[in-house]
Amino acid sequence: MDTRIQFRVDEETKRLAQLMAESQGRTLSDACRELTVGLAEEQKKSMTHDLWLTEQINAAFDKFDSGQAHFIEHDAAKAQMEARKMKIRNRDKM
Repeated sequence: MDTRIQFRVDEETKRLAQLMAESQGRTLSDACRELTVGLAEEQKKSMTHDLWLTEQINAAFDKFDSGQAHFIEHDAAKAQMEARKMKIRNRDKM
């Protein structure tokens, strides 16, 4: 079921918005609908990412709690990262 959204703007804002929408071959309602749908899609993406991140964090804590976590010293991690970066840079040069 569709729902209706109402909001108020001053007459000049409405007039200018209608002119812009018409110049693009659409109505002001179409433009508002597209904006609303776009905002909803952005929110869905954000919520999906938040859920994924929460799952990743929980998995890391579960691994830590079970004693299966493997820690790497700072210098070793830094060296591994530099090696990965160099591999990517060298691949880009080919």
